[in-house]
Amino acid sequence: MSKLVIVESPTKVKSIKKYLGNDYEVMASMGHVRDLPKSKLGIDVKNNFKLEYINMPDKRNLIKSLKDAADKSDGVLLATDPDREGEAISWHLAQLLSLDMNVANRVTFNEITNAGVAAGIKSPRTLDLDLVDAQQARRALDRIVGYKLSPFLWKKVKGGLSAGRVQSVALKLIVDREREIEKFVPSEFWSIDAKLLSGKKSFDAKLYGKIDDKKAITITCREDAEKILDHLNNADYIVENVKKGLRHKQPAPPFITSTLQQEASRKFSFTGQKTMRIAQQLYEGVDVPGYGVTGLITYMRTDSLRISDEARSAASSLILKTFGKDYLPDKPRYFKSKDSAQDAHEAIRPTIIDLTPAAAKAALSTDQYKLYKLIWERFIASLMSACLQDTVSVDIAANDYIFKATGYSVRFDGYTVLYEEGTDVASSAQGELPLMSKGDILKLKKIVPSQHFTQPPARYTEPTLIKALDDNGIGRPSTYAPIISNILQRSYIERDKKSLKPTSLGMVVSDLISEHFKPIVDVKFTAGFEKKLDKIGIGEADWIEIINEFYSDFNTLYIKAEKQLDGKHVKIPDVETEIICDKCGRKMVIKNGRFGKFLACPGYPECKNTKPVPEDDIKQPCPKCGSKLVKRISKKGKKFYGCSNYPNCDFASPGLPTGDICQECGSYIISGLRGRKYCMNSECPSRKKAKNE
Repeated sequence: MSKLVIVESPTKVKSIKKYLGNDYEVMASMGHVRDLPKSKLGIDVKNNFKLEYINMPDKRNLIKSLKDAADKSDGVLLATDPDREGEAISWHLAQLLSLDMNVANRVTFNEITNAGVAAGIKSPRTLDLDLVDAQQARRALDRIVGYKLSPFLWKKVKGGLSAGRVQSVALKLIVDREREIEKFVPSEFWSIDAKLLSGKKSFDAKLYGKIDDKKAITITCREDAEKILDHLNNADYIVENVKKGLRHKQPAPPFITSTLQQEASRKFSFTGQKTMRIAQQLYEGVDVPGYGVTGLITYMRTDSLRISDEARSAASSLILKTFGKDYLPDKPRYFKSKDSAQDAHEAIRPTIIDLTPAAAKAALSTDQYKLYKLIWERFIASLMSACLQDTVSVDIAANDYIFKATGYSVRFDGYTVLYEEGTDVASSAQGELPLMSKGDILKLKKIVPSQHFTQPPARYTEPTLIKALDDNGIGRPSTYAPIISNILQRSYIERDKKSLKPTSLGMVVSDLISEHFKPIVDVKFTAGFEKKLDKIGIGEADWIEIINEFYSDFNTLYIKAEKQLDGKHVKIPDVETEIICDKCGRKMVIKNGRFGKFLACPGYPECKNTKPVPEDDIKQPCPKCGSKLVKRISKKGKKFYGCSNYPNCDFASPGLPTGDICQECGSYIISGLRGRKYCMNSECPSRKKAKNE
C-alpha cells in the first residue's frame, strides 16, 4: 500500500514522484474537477446562495481513476497549488473522495524541489475552509455578475457579449483614459536650451528662470521666447553655483506577480498570459543536467516580498563569492509587502540560488531562459549593495536669467553590475558634467529655442494597466493576465502597437454598465469589496453575508435598468474611414467579423461591397503584380498576407515577402516568425534542408 498524492498539473507528477519515492503514488487532477453548471446560474439565491456544483463532464474518467486510486491507497494527501484556488480544488477533491475534513491531509509545496517537497510532506494540515469560502465567494460573485449582465448586454447591444466583475473595471480604466485623450486640448510652451563649453567638453543647460525669482519661468509663445533670446544676446555665461551630492540608488525588490508581468512586458514584450505560462513551467519543473527534473522558481502567484532566511543566506554567499564583499550591504536588506498582501508565499525567486542562468540555459527554451534570467538577476540584485552616484547641479547666470544643468557619474556600480529595472518612461538624465567652479566663464556654442505642446495622458500599455490595477487593489495576482486577455478576446479593446485602445464596442459596453451598474465599475467600490473578500480568507467575515449584501444592491440596479431600457437598443457606432467604396462612392466603415476587422460599405444592403483593412506598416508590394499587400485571416483563423488586387491576383503567403527570389526554385523568399527567412514553396529543397538541420 502507498499514499496517494494529488497535484493539479500533470507536469509536476514526474518530479514530485522522484522526490517522494515508491511509498507514494502521484496523480494530477488537471485543475478543477467540479464546477457550477454552464447551462444555468447554479446558485440558489433564496437558500443562502448555495452553490450547485456538478462533476465536470470532461473529467468523468479522471474522477473514476482518482476514486479507484484513493480506495487502494493507504491515505490521500491533497497537494494542489498553494493558493486560494488550489485550496478550493483540494476541498472539491475531498468531497469527491469522501475524505474526513478533520484529518490533516492537505500539503503545499512553495517550490518543487527535494527540500520543498520534503518540507511540505512533513507538515500536513487540515483544509483551510476560510480560504475555500473566499474562493467560493469570488466564484459566486463572478457568476452572478456574468450570468445577469451578459444576457442584459445581448438584449441591449448585441448577442454573444459578456461582462465580468473585475474586467469591467479594467475596461472602464481604458475607456476613461481614451476619453481624457479625446478631450485633451494641447497648450503651447517653449523651452530654451544652451549648449555650453567648459574647456573642451560640451554640455546642455536649460533656461530655468530669472535670477531674482525662485519660480521656474513659463514661456507660452514664440514672441516671449524671442524677447528672452534678444535679452540673452551677447550675454556672458558665468557659473553662479555648483552643488554636489551623493545619491544612493537602491535596487528594486524581488518580483511579485504584478511586477514580474510588468517587467517581462517592458523587456521582452511578453503578454501577462505568456509570462505566467512560462513561470508556471519554471515552477513545476525542468530537467536540468546534474539536478534532474526540478522546479527552478518558487510559486509565482504571490503579492509578498518575504524572503526565507535560507535563500537570503545562499544569495549573500553567492554575491560574496562572485562579486566581492563591497557588493554585499553592511546590513541585510528587507522589503515590506503592501498592507493588502496576503503574505502566503515568498517573493518569486530561484529555488537553487547557485544555479545561474548560464548553467541552466541548455535545459531551457529561449523564453524560459529569458524569464529565469530575469527572475534570478532581479532576486540577487535586490540583496546587493546600492549604486553610488556623484550628482552635480550647476546654476549658470546669463544677464538676468539662470540656466540649470544637472548630471551624475557612477562612483560605485553596486547592484547595477547585474541588473537594472526597466521603466515605462524614457530617461532624460544627462551624464557626467565637466568640472566647474563658481565664477567660471563658459563659452556658448549655440542657443536653441524649441516649441512644444503639452501631451495628453498616454494610453495604458499592458504593464501600466497591471500597475494601475495593482495600485488600486483591483483583482489579485492570479487575475491580471486573464483580465486583459478576456477584454482583448471580446474585442472590447485592441492593441495599437504596445498601447491598449478601446473599440467602439468596448466604449458602448463600458458606458452602458457605468450608467446602470455604477458600483460594478467604480474603482474605490471594487477595491473596498476586494478587502472584504480578503477578510473571508482570514476568517474575519462571513461569505454569505458579503454576497447577500452585494446581491441585494446589484439586483435592485438590474431591475431598474431593465425597466429604463425596456424595448430600447444601443447601436454600436461604425468607425468611418477615408477609403471610398469603389462601387457606390460612400466612405467605407470598419466592422468586426468572425475573422477580425474588415471594411464594409455603409450602404448595406443596397451595396454589399467589403474589403480587407489595409495596414500602413506593410511597405513591401505584392511580388506577383506590384499591388498593395494586406493582412488577412483565413476561415480557419490563420493570418496570411494577400494581394489587395484579389481576385485579379491570387498571391497569398503565410509570411511577408522580402523581395528576394529563392535561388533553388525561383519562388519568393518570405519572412516568418522571429524574422526567419525561408522559401514560400513548401516543396522547395531549401525548405526540406532547413527542416533537417
